[in-house]
Amino acid sequence: MPAARAAHASRTISMIASLTSLLTFIGIDGIGRVNGYNVDRSAFHQDSNAVTGPVFIAPVGNQTAAIGREVVFSCSVSNIGKYKVGWLRASDQTILSVHTRTVTHNARIAVSYETGGSSGSGTVSGNAFGVTGSSQATEEVVNGTWRLHIRQLKESDRDCYMCQINTSPMISELGCLDILVPPDIVYGGDTSADLAVSEGDNATLSCRATGRPTPRVSWRREDGEPILIRASSAGGSSFEKHENYNGSLLQFHRVERRQMGAYLCIASNDVPPAVSKRVTLAVNFAPVVKAPNQLLGAPLGTDVQLECYVEAFPNTINYWVKNRRGSEDEMLLEGLKYSVREERSGYKVLMWLLIKGFTEQDVGSYKCVSTNSLGKADGTLRLYEIKIGFERSSRTKDHVIIGGMAEAAQSSGASSGGRGLFGCMEKLSHLLSMCLFVPVLLWPR
Repeated sequence: MPAARAAHASRTISMIASLTSLLTFIGIDGIGRVNGYNVDRSAFHQDSNAVTGPVFIAPVGNQTAAIGREVVFSCSVSNIGKYKVGWLRASDQTILSVHTRTVTHNARIAVSYETGGSSGSGTVSGNAFGVTGSSQATEEVVNGTWRLHIRQLKESDRDCYMCQINTSPMISELGCLDILVPPDIVYGGDTSADLAVSEGDNATLSCRATGRPTPRVSWRREDGEPILIRASSAGGSSFEKHENYNGSLLQFHRVERRQMGAYLCIASNDVPPAVSKRVTLAVNFAPVVKAPNQLLGAPLGTDVQLECYVEAFPNTINYWVKNRRGSEDEMLLEGLKYSVREERSGYKVLMWLLIKGFTEQDVGSYKCVSTNSLGKADGTLRLYEIKIGFERSSRTKDHVIIGGMAEAAQSSGASSGGRGLFGCMEKLSHLLSMCLFVPVLLWPR
């Protein structure tokens, strides 16, 4: 019997020692691992409500902010007790803060803390980029809010951030940050530089922009005129007018000179500021000269102005010459006798030649000449004298003499008209007298 009692006592002492070592492994936080499995200390208590741990009062939530701004994530916890709260970057598990202390070397990141209540008389308060208070007081906190501040946001800050409590197992709340980026136009092969094409060729202006959200790209003319796009890509004759053209590509089929100009590519995504780029489309063609009045007449002693319209690109060299019979043409230069000027608007030029004090020597042919690298063109104008005066006709009536072709036409018309009218009256009088005379002779007596 004594031997049996001794064996029983030995087994009891062994069981107590085993239980003591198990409780020591599990630890005071209530969770441990036995043979690779998690073991909850609450399982050893009959009352499951006797022990409660930290609880997140609200989700961290997602946020969206523009680049360069500041964002704040809030993590509110109840029953924090002796546990610690930390902030981590989710993508690489980088620890940013532990409780009220910032541990990252990124100067743009800080943590602040404020209490929502405590089990004692001490409270801890903090502000961004400078937390004050003692760690002993935080252990008494029942409710508290830990805030993660990220200032001067960069695109690299786009990530998810985790508020974590060092329970076992750890519990956490996740909040993700989206960074809005204002639009930016990409220079290089994806965006057109100034473009020059020949008239009748196809041309495409391209513009690519980056940003978040994806920018909208539109085009408009710098001069405010509508954008002309052929109604059919096959090259129809009709055009559609667009005040604004949406799309990264602006295509011209069989481009015409009137489509030449400066175009603005505008990128916007509701994140200010919007950006634009200026692209010039040049359409090259040889000069075309038009003279609205090719035959001009003027009285002697007056000033006479000749005009020519020129269309050409690239820009032209323009001048005036006077035809000389039997000799080379004379170039007319600015001076006492002539005034030469021009007005340029885009690919159009208006040329003027003012002849001062018109004389008989100024009668003749004049040319406006325009030339560029693609060709040469000219327009011819004839200048004649208009004679204005009075002369006495054979019937002692005054007639205005205008001269030239007009004079000949008027003189011929006036004389033939007079003769025709008087001849008709004489014939009509003779006919009437005959008609009146014949019945008298034939009337019965």
